[in-house]
Amino acid sequence: MAKRGLSKKRVVITGASSGIGWHLALQLAEEAAEIVACARREERLAELKRQIESAGGRCLTVPGDITDSQTRAKVLETCQRELGGLDVLINNAGIGAMGRFDEADSKRMREIFEVNFFAIADMIRESLPLMKQGSQPIIVNISSVLGHRAAPLKSEYCASKFALHGFSDSIRAELAQNQIDILLVSPSTTDSEFFDQAIEDSTNKNWKKGGAMPPEVVAAKTIRAIKKGKHEIILTHGGRFIVWMDRLIPGIANRVMARFGQ
Repeated sequence: MAKRGLSKKRVVITGASSGIGWHLALQLAEEAAEIVACARREERLAELKRQIESAGGRCLTVPGDITDSQTRAKVLETCQRELGGLDVLINNAGIGAMGRFDEADSKRMREIFEVNFFAIADMIRESLPLMKQGSQPIIVNISSVLGHRAAPLKSEYCASKFALHGFSDSIRAELAQNQIDILLVSPSTTDSEFFDQAIEDSTNKNWKKGGAMPPEVVAAKTIRAIKKGKHEIILTHGGRFIVWMDRLIPGIANRVMARFGQ
């Protein structure tokens, strides 16, 4: 993957109204990138735009649901019309749910996959004509350490992130001939609105525990990886430990998850 500067790069960020996406937009604007921010909450996007432009940056907003083909089309039309193209696509929008798989209906899994996988795949497919003409183009998929090692009570979320992981690896190889890079970012628990916005929680557990990584740190590490030309990053020591434990001693990893993960 190529090292790159970000000044004047044309960037799309989904899920930009809070958390990681919000801070990615602010920090990329500080790098003089031009931002197209998409999310469902229009008032949050308006505040993001105000903050970026008051600091001298450029931010265009497209309110809407990224699972809607019309929203995706409007995002890409905005890039083409207002910025003349697209260089960086950051697929950050995502949802989750907590609860036992055998106590949930199929609707929960389908809803999570629509946002966490199918909308991303469709956004990438639809953006490729612009990306192929971009300057040092890169697609950034915000995944999770749970896309490397699954945990109980988040089965649908884990499955969607495993799918995104495999998909990213596959299209990285396919798009290499087009000089389009793929970066997979795998945070551990982040101090964001993820648990507040979960579509379901039947566990009665307190998921907001200490030690979560601030979203601005996740954003900074992601931007550093984009600039350095990384193809994958796992953001915490704990996350890397879990991944290597799963690879080297999977039997023990399974017992640990069964005993302590619920």
